[in-house]
Amino acid sequence: MMGYYIIAGIIFLVSMYVSNKLKSKFRKYSQTRLSNGMSGAEIATKMLKDNGIYDVKVISTPGMLTDHYNPANKTVNLSEGVYQQRNAASAAVAAHECGHAMQHATAYSWLTLRSKIVPVVGIASRLANFVILAGIIMLGMGNVLGDTVFLLGIVLFGVTTLFAFITLPVEYDASNRALAWLKSESIVTHREYDDAEDALKWAARTYVVAALGSLATLLYFISIFLGSRD
Repeated sequence: MMGYYIIAGIIFLVSMYVSNKLKSKFRKYSQTRLSNGMSGAEIATKMLKDNGIYDVKVISTPGMLTDHYNPANKTVNLSEGVYQQRNAASAAVAAHECGHAMQHATAYSWLTLRSKIVPVVGIASRLANFVILAGIIMLGMGNVLGDTVFLLGIVLFGVTTLFAFITLPVEYDASNRALAWLKSESIVTHREYDDAEDALKWAARTYVVAALGSLATLLYFISIFLGSRD
């Protein structure tokens, strides 16, 4: 299991770096006050209206960086800071979440696929590590069912890895929609746009790190499984 701990450690360190960098960027760009004086909530409301979306509500949700779009009840949920503040960071986040609302309204294929497999992923994420551990223990004890249990765990973990990669085009597309709208409607100045773009790039990198980390772990488990069959 030493290999697993090494991989997990590397993933953790890279993830911490990207996460801290993201928080640093958002703190920095939270100091860039928008020249138009609009709050995150106002920007989100305008973006939805400009794109003909009238059945989605913009609401405030507790916490920091807890912003998300909920397709189940059609709400753009903005963290308290983003909802109220009037800076480049809040503009970027608000527009990004509205990008997801646009995806939903236009039946964007990657979002549709991700939504369909969410129930399966929920089950897989809860069981994968336990099943894999059980399989490894059974293999160590020489139990003939160890291979089967371990393989089942790998399949479950593979589902969560697939979900992580499906999430990437969803997130990048939402950011692209957000930036395109911010520019085309002249919501932000050139400097404000650059700040918003950089903030969204770092936000997207958190998903890239998560996906690559999940893939590395999956490949490690597969190598153990193949080795156990030699």
